[in-house]
Amino acid sequence: MMDHARDLASVCEATDRLLSAVADLDDAAVTEPSRLPGWTRGHVLAHLARNADALVNVFEGRPMYISGEARDADIERDAPRPLQTHLTDVRDSAHRFQDAASLSQDWSRTVELRNGVLDTADRLPWRRRIEVELHHVDLGIGYELEDLPGEFAQREINFLANRFRDHPGVPALMIRQDDGRLIPTGDVRSTTPERLQSGEHLMITGTRADLLGWLAGRRDGTALGVEGGTLPSLPPL
Repeated sequence: MMDHARDLASVCEATDRLLSAVADLDDAAVTEPSRLPGWTRGHVLAHLARNADALVNVFEGRPMYISGEARDADIERDAPRPLQTHLTDVRDSAHRFQDAASLSQDWSRTVELRNGVLDTADRLPWRRRIEVELHHVDLGIGYELEDLPGEFAQREINFLANRFRDHPGVPALMIRQDDGRLIPTGDVRSTTPERLQSGEHLMITGTRADLLGWLAGRRDGTALGVEGGTLPSLPPL
């Protein structure tokens, strides 16, 4: 099982960092483009608030969102709000998430997320932390992938590599971090770890920040080294 208590504490810390940084903006800055195509910073902040409430729904046994259309409409509705309204909403929704997660419950039970994705309840705090940390970067206000806590960045690389593992749309490859760590991913069913490490298959090398950026769709991978072929396109998350 995941250490959900540790992850809940980390979510609080990440949320506090984001709120402190956003508090230095103004109403005009909220309407400016974020790093996510088609979204302003207001869209990102609205999404963070509604995502917290959606995870409360999951904790309480309800659908995460009524529908994809309703999710998108809520974000569009909330995006143009003033800065202080966004700050209050992100803070209050974060408290609702923490309250729901603090109740005694079966952390090993299976829960259903968006698009029918299944997971266990103990992983919900980790998933929320991913939202807060990566969307803080997406705001484009000075918090970069290099600024992410090291333990978070490593766990997220491992999480995403596992997500793409055995994916038929991703060729078998080995990720080699600048600290020498090797992580297999892609359609590894078609090969063996020995062959992957021998250099017969695609090897992707880079810093932790650049590897995370590529895996999470935040960087194009041009800073990465590629041995044995060309950098593959990854399916959307």
